[in-house]
Amino acid sequence: MIQLTPHMRIMVAVEPADFRKGIDGLAQLCREVLARDPFGGAVFVFRNRNRTMSRLLCYDGQGFWLCQKRLSTGRFRFWPTGGESGARTLAYHQVQLLISGGDPEAGNTAPTPWRQLQAVG
Repeated sequence: MIQLTPHMRIMVAVEPADFRKGIDGLAQLCREVLARDPFGGAVFVFRNRNRTMSRLLCYDGQGFWLCQKRLSTGRFRFWPTGGESGARTLAYHQVQLLISGGDPEAGNTAPTPWRQLQAVG
């Protein structure tokens, strides 16, 4: 099982991906379009053209994980735009909002645990 944690680097592809591609095709997109190494430990988030599905790709040191979420109704209303090399970096709690169909830039979320510890100390 994969769990998003605060220390993970998470890259969200700005443009839609062709979901006929599997792990190898998405890893190639990471290298060629996003200019990132798919074996580097980052989590890559993609969406399809219709905004009804998202996929997460990551390498854990032994192999690739490919997770997919298909919305049963509706579409992802928000998806990040801009960013260098066709990708945006988001924090783990922002990605959780994003794949839940929310807007991570407008959402008010609790601070990340390491920020809470810094504020106390």
